[in-house]
Amino acid sequence: MPADPDTIAAIATARGRAALAIIRVSGPQAHALVNERFRGDDLTSVASHTAHVGYVVDAEGEALDQVVTTVFQGPRSATGEDVVEVSCHGGDLAPQLVLDALLEAGARMAEPGEFTERAFLNGKLDLAQAEAVADLIHASSEQAHRVSMQHLRGRYSDRLSNLREELLDLCALMELEIDFSEEDVEFADRERLTTLLDTAQRLVSTLLDSYRTGELLRDGVRVVIGGRPNAGKSTLLNALVGRDRAIVSATPGTTRDEIEAEAELDGLLFRFVDTAGLRDTSNQIEAEGVRRAEASIREADVLLYVYDQQRGLDDDEHTFLQELSDAEPSVPTVVVANKSDTVDTERTPDLNVGRTLSFSALDAFDDADELDRLTTALLDQVDADLRDTEASAVVMNKRHRQHLQEAQTALERAQTAYEQGVSSDLLTLDLREALHALGAITGEVTNEDVLGQIFSQFCIGK
Repeated sequence: MPADPDTIAAIATARGRAALAIIRVSGPQAHALVNERFRGDDLTSVASHTAHVGYVVDAEGEALDQVVTTVFQGPRSATGEDVVEVSCHGGDLAPQLVLDALLEAGARMAEPGEFTERAFLNGKLDLAQAEAVADLIHASSEQAHRVSMQHLRGRYSDRLSNLREELLDLCALMELEIDFSEEDVEFADRERLTTLLDTAQRLVSTLLDSYRTGELLRDGVRVVIGGRPNAGKSTLLNALVGRDRAIVSATPGTTRDEIEAEAELDGLLFRFVDTAGLRDTSNQIEAEGVRRAEASIREADVLLYVYDQQRGLDDDEHTFLQELSDAEPSVPTVVVANKSDTVDTERTPDLNVGRTLSFSALDAFDDADELDRLTTALLDQVDADLRDTEASAVVMNKRHRQHLQEAQTALERAQTAYEQGVSSDLLTLDLREALHALGAITGEVTNEDVLGQIFSQFCIGK
């Protein structure tokens, strides 16, 4: 931090009608500056972590709002600086009037993420924890919230920091050997080095493998609903999300563009995409819808392929599903034999693709058990790690993934170099590169450009 940083202020709550809003003020003049526009207790002399009722006034002394000010003295505050949080009435006008009064008194409008950046720079959070703040704000499911909380509490950082400390210790001993190379002595325990290299590579590999899980937690599981026209895709979508999101019609080709809706199942966010019916057509608009549907299917996290049990699954559909399985083996598929309520005997085809389920989308609106059979089948297609993995070992951040890949490459080189018996100085270079990559994740190694890029993505007031 600069020797004499500005005192910053911003509204920390969302705009719109609400009972309360909070204006945060942080910096060396926070107490005095708010006190200048506060009519109540003297905020420059009250104890830390205390709340005080009063009024915020404008430059002429006119009362703007009745507020509660909560005073924190650094370093025992969220940012590590002196902080005042002003709770005023909600809405669009009152918070803005209070903020304007504080800006007129000398505060500077905070930049996006500047409060969290100051918390990082003052040692209240490491960089991974700071980024977890943003992840927590944007968490759209219970599972994403769980992972973000574990990262914010430092569980993820602890894994990396503990490993980094051990590597750093060994690296220092190996560098000491270089200074005594003529004496041919070893300070670093080679058996410990072997064990540590193996442990480090396994941890980094585990974290990298978790990134796919992290993506699904962060962005949601994209489930594409495909099939022929009139197979019941739109009815299925509406049943899954519990409302009439898509138009249902007996006319083939009603859905011509993608329709998306979201639902949370078992703590996971699912993004359902209803697509145009797959068929040959001379209608240019419908044909474009079919083309988009086929492209969307190939980009799905899970495919729900729907067909009408009365008509059965034709040869072209068999071929399509098999070719898709061969071309995109990573896309799990649930084949939904729909409209089971219209047939006397349920029939499901013998497919070597995913899982087949006899189902009635129409019945699912009123029958929770029927819908539960589909959602269970859907959840079974999602990697078990998505629900069962240790939250502190899930990587959701692209920047972290990049640095972990750099660390993995450096550790692999170090392992190869050690097995080939290279000198300590060359081995140390690879270890130092791995240390740098791991340190970049938690902020032990960083630069202003990286910080600027990270915190610029935060909202103002956080």
